[in-house]
Amino acid sequence: MTETDATRCGFVALVGAPNAGKSTLLNALVGLKVSIVSPKVQTTRSLVRGIAIKDKSQIIFVDTPGIFAPKRRLDRAMVTAALTGAADADLAALLVDAKKGLDDETRAIVEKLKELCQPKILILNKIDLVKREALLALAKEGNDLLPFERTFMISATKSDGVPDLLDYFAEHLPKGPWHYPEDEITDIPLRQMAAEITREKLYLKLHEELPYQSTVETDSWKELRDRSVRIEQSIFVERESQRKIVLGEGGRMIKSISMEARKDIEQAIEQKVHLFLHVKVREGWENDPERYRAQNLEFPKE
Repeated sequence: MTETDATRCGFVALVGAPNAGKSTLLNALVGLKVSIVSPKVQTTRSLVRGIAIKDKSQIIFVDTPGIFAPKRRLDRAMVTAALTGAADADLAALLVDAKKGLDDETRAIVEKLKELCQPKILILNKIDLVKREALLALAKEGNDLLPFERTFMISATKSDGVPDLLDYFAEHLPKGPWHYPEDEITDIPLRQMAAEITREKLYLKLHEELPYQSTVETDSWKELRDRSVRIEQSIFVERESQRKIVLGEGGRMIKSISMEARKDIEQAIEQKVHLFLHVKVREGWENDPERYRAQNLEFPKE
């Protein structure tokens, strides 16, 4: 038996409404943080790939931005990225917040999934918050809208049901060679991962005070002689009032964000990090094509 016959490899798109738990599930499936998690909706912007190994299968998970009714240019870019990720995958997994149920946003996603030819599964997440009778009714309701290949009930935060889900993916991917080295868990460039980690801390600290359009970019990444890394990042906001919020009184907020981001970046790259954050006002960045390219998003022309 050749290696190609013995191995499987493919892409699984995790799709769903904002805050369904896609990023939390991705991190649980991979076993390490590769996608940021925040209470703020639409935190994930571009396609984030996490790679898991199960037996002889390499599973490449695509964490897509939450699909919602787009109102702004950035919204449209995120929704386009999500639908493209689902269309290009070998298998599409619809994640549903079991507590919210099949609301209008999720029903609209189901209609989009009907257009895809690849196998689709239904994942009911946050089952620890819902009674069993309600879960069974929700599973029936979902499969009445679209007959799924399988239905799984999980709690991504507690990893309840996640191993069974991983087994299913491993067994249902196409046969073929692996696309990535065995020790690789994501294809996100380190500079982008570091920026995403800082953006997560920014949202966790200020999610009620800062609009989700705020963004972070890594300006420089320099390896020092002692093997530590000097990283400089810019946090872009749209108004001076937002800049003052991020800085905090006496610079205390930006210091707190920097400290927590540095710890996670060090854990991710396994090197000592010197992190320097700069807060900049950039009005109308949402209409700047360069900012979209920095986040691996396609710039919507209209």
